[in-house]
Formats: sequence, C-alpha cells, structure tokens
Amino acid sequence: MTGLGAISLGTLVLAALLVGVSKTAVSGVGALSVALFAAVLPAKESTGALLPLLLVGDVPAVRAYRRHADWRALLRLLPSVAAGIVLGVAFVARADDTTVRRTIGALLLTMVLHHLWQRARERRVTSPHLPSPHPPSPHPRALLFGLVAGFATMVANAGGPAMSLYLLTSGFSVLGFLGTGAWFFLIVNAVKLPFSAGLGLIAPGALALDAALAPAVIAGAALGRSCVQRIDQALFARLVLAFTALSSLNLLI
Repeated sequence: MTGLGAISLGTLVLAALLVGVSKTAVSGVGALSVALFAAVLPAKESTGALLPLLLVGDVPAVRAYRRHADWRALLRLLPSVAAGIVLGVAFVARADDTTVRRTIGALLLTMVLHHLWQRARERRVTSPHLPSPHPPSPHPRALLFGLVAGFATMVANAGGPAMSLYLLTSGFSVLGFLGTGAWFFLIVNAVKLPFSAGLGLIAPGALALDAALAPAVIAGAALGRSCVQRIDQALFARLVLAFTALSSLNLLI
C-alpha cells in the first residue's frame, strides 16, 4: 500500500465500491472493477487481490437475496464451471504476467461484444414481423456458459458477464437473477480461494490492501441494494459497457 500513489489508491477504492454495487444491483459493474485492479496492480497480483474482496461482497448479497435462488439452474451450471476452473488453473500456472493481462483484456472485451450482439439479436427476434424463437435447451447452454464462466473467473475474476448473460437469456426475474447469482459466486469464489493461494496469487501485502478496501465493498453493497429498485438500468448498463470496453483496450495495448 505504501508504494501506491493517491490516484492509484483512489482507483482501487472506486473499484472496491463497484464490487459491492455489482453484488447487489448491477452485476456488469464487476467487469469494470477487474479492469481497474489490473490497471493499477500487476495482472496476476490483481486477480489475487480482488478475490477476497469479491467474497466480502458475496456475503451481503447472499443475505439480501438468498431466498430467491434457483438451485436447479445452479446445479446445471456447477459441473461445467468446475471444469472451467481447472482449465483456468492450468492456464494461470503457465502464463506470464503480460499474457494474463492481455487475456483479462480480451475476455472482458469479448464479453462486451457478445453482450451487444446478444442485445441486437434479441431486438431482431422480438420484432412483430418475425416469429417468436423457440427457447434454447438449458443443458447445452449451461455447459457452454459454465465453461466460459469457470475459466474466466479463475483467470481474471471475470465470470460475471458470462453468468449474467446466462441468467438474462434464461428469463429470470430481477430477484431470481440476483439471488441465483449471489449463491453462484459465493460458492465459486470460495472454491477458487485455495487454488489462488496455491498458485501464489494471494500475497500478505494483498491481504493488507484488501482489509483497507473491505469497507468500500460493504458501502457499495449497501448503496446497490438501496438503489436497485430506482436505478436507470439501461443507461447504467450502457455506461458500464463503454467503460469496460475502454479499460479492456487499455489492458490489451
């Protein structure tokens, strides 16, 4: 912490605040937190430093929305997520810091582009001049999204966009979305913790930084929960996508 300047510390505080908001209101904001951490800290160190803060944010999210989880959807996802995490562990163990940094940027940018494509596709298929599409089978989708989410969350703590797209396209209500996502990430982040420690990603200095940033996560979670019913989700989502895309390009350069 003593080696960080005021701007860097302010950036990390903002990222921690957005972690809390992402857990209780707009999950897409989590991708921006990943990009901000990777912009301030070395790429591998950033993933290890961010993970305990994600777990801090998972606790109030589960407390707030625990009764709204769809456990059948979770059970469909978890096997493929576990496989994705194992693939992510193998990748992180062999990749250098530059590769991890660029992978974080590529994953975030890919998620943004996929989200925009999905939105455009939904607008087309819901046109009154086109027939309604048949809903896709949940099991192949769970396999695909689970693998992507597991790999992305292990490599870059960036499984949120994949999970959000899965829940959105599965027709969850707002509370069902938040409750299922809260339990999903509490379980997955707890599973990732020993892997990250074994890979040497979580350093004592990072834990000290996390302790200082944890109050910002709690404040963000409280802010998100108070605003979730009143926030302009469409405008906020567009801003998050724009800032995430810019941050992703910065990581790729």
